[in-house]
Amino acid sequence: MSKPLQLEFLAATDRVDRMPDSRAEIVVVGRSNVGKSSLLNALGSKSVAPVSKSPGRTQTLGCFAVGKTGGTLVDCPGYGFAKAPQAVRDGWLPMITEYLLAREPLVMVLVLVDGEIGPTVDDRSMLNWLRENDLPCTVVATKHDKVKPSMRDKRARELASRCAVPPEQVLWVSAAKGSGLPALRERIHEWLA
Repeated sequence: MSKPLQLEFLAATDRVDRMPDSRAEIVVVGRSNVGKSSLLNALGSKSVAPVSKSPGRTQTLGCFAVGKTGGTLVDCPGYGFAKAPQAVRDGWLPMITEYLLAREPLVMVLVLVDGEIGPTVDDRSMLNWLRENDLPCTVVATKHDKVKPSMRDKRARELASRCAVPPEQVLWVSAAKGSGLPALRERIHEWLA
């Protein structure tokens, strides 16, 4: 089993020009309540990202150093429904768009999709937008433990098809049970190398 990532909180900001320097960066995007912060915490050896049952807990770009790689992981606010003031939510899309288009060290966008319910219209829109802007992205299906074992192969094919990627390119993970995390950690090390 792979070792947990050594994640250290660096900054939370709503401005790209205030983000810490990074040699290489991976960002985690997805709808509110898909488990972005839970996944970050599961990848590491300790909890670094605040988690809440209410969608919309993450409201800024949360930056985390990844060990001694010189690279960073970034946690973005979720899209879709969120329990946050409208004025705050209205600022998220421009902030995320600016980040994705302007952040030079960005090497990979992890698009988290709820494995239990499959990709939403917002998830598919995000994937299409990333492709249109030539941004490298990987689909990570969360909540693998919530999909019945007898349904996993069928769900994997359906989810990949609706995300327009081959099934073998989707990384399935469970923050709760730890499945898929070793493979994702390895990929993170490769992307940050």
